[in-house]
Amino acid sequence: MWVPHISLPQTHIGLIFYVKDDANPFGTGKTTLSTDHNRYLIGDDEHCWSDKGVSNIEGGCYAKCIDLSREKEPDIWNAIKFGTVLENVVFDEHTREVDYLDKSVTENTRAAYPIEYIPNAKIPCVGPHPKNVILLACDAFGVLPPVSKLSLAQTMYHFISGYTALVAGTEEGVKEPRATFSACFGAAFIMLHPTRYAAMLATKMEKHGATGWLVNTGWSGGSYGSGSRMKLAYTRKIIDAIHSGDLLSANYKKTEVFGLEIPTEVEGVPSEILDPVNTWSDKKAYKDTLLKLGGLFKNNFEVFVNHKIGKDDKLTEEILAAGPNF
Repeated sequence: MWVPHISLPQTHIGLIFYVKDDANPFGTGKTTLSTDHNRYLIGDDEHCWSDKGVSNIEGGCYAKCIDLSREKEPDIWNAIKFGTVLENVVFDEHTREVDYLDKSVTENTRAAYPIEYIPNAKIPCVGPHPKNVILLACDAFGVLPPVSKLSLAQTMYHFISGYTALVAGTEEGVKEPRATFSACFGAAFIMLHPTRYAAMLATKMEKHGATGWLVNTGWSGGSYGSGSRMKLAYTRKIIDAIHSGDLLSANYKKTEVFGLEIPTEVEGVPSEILDPVNTWSDKKAYKDTLLKLGGLFKNNFEVFVNHKIGKDDKLTEEILAAGPNF
């Protein structure tokens, strides 16, 4: 089974699925979030989840470096040294100093480096079974919550959907946020039907007691162009609360349309941003945008509705019921 980014805390191992970055020029934050002093690093991309646990199959990281700074991402900054390969960056030919703010070539500037360049990398890159499976989405529509606790059926639904969004200015012809779906967060690489992988994931999660989460690293307070990108510091606090187990005991309420369970409090995160509707000044625009995104999810999932999973098609019905309802 193909499994992306894994981070390993002292007491919990977490698994994060993400849409491949060629589908989202802004990225969802997998490399940034996995590079954290609170967790050992196994890797930021392809992994295997076997009967013995998880293992990395790359031995390095492939970080976006647009707008990179020492203050925000010190470990990635320090990993860019002799032996690191930089792609698409602009630099001074005389001083060889890189301008990480320059996006004249492309937004998709990169740094590829060996995993041992990160101080808290776990060598060899193996770990136990995950206790948390986190699906990352960069929602440029600004209507998905910063974090949601998912049921098993919801985890399968969002895993099969593999949602993120393109934004204006990143591709020719894109004038407003555009939903992008990549089945199993890696449609170009899978060999079997997406529902087969979702069933495999569900089996692993049930067997090892893993909880599913949806984390939105995209926009808040409005869509791209009117709202603002979720603060990295808040997302890090959310990831910490997932790994520590604090969010398992939090109080939850359910959102409209997507029916997502969202916590009412996360330590270090303003409570008002946990429910996206609170951050929009125009409530009608929020509802219209929410319904629009829900419709896009439904349209995308049409190709999967006739594929049976489980005995008597029961699991298929549960997965469909876990999607948007309006």
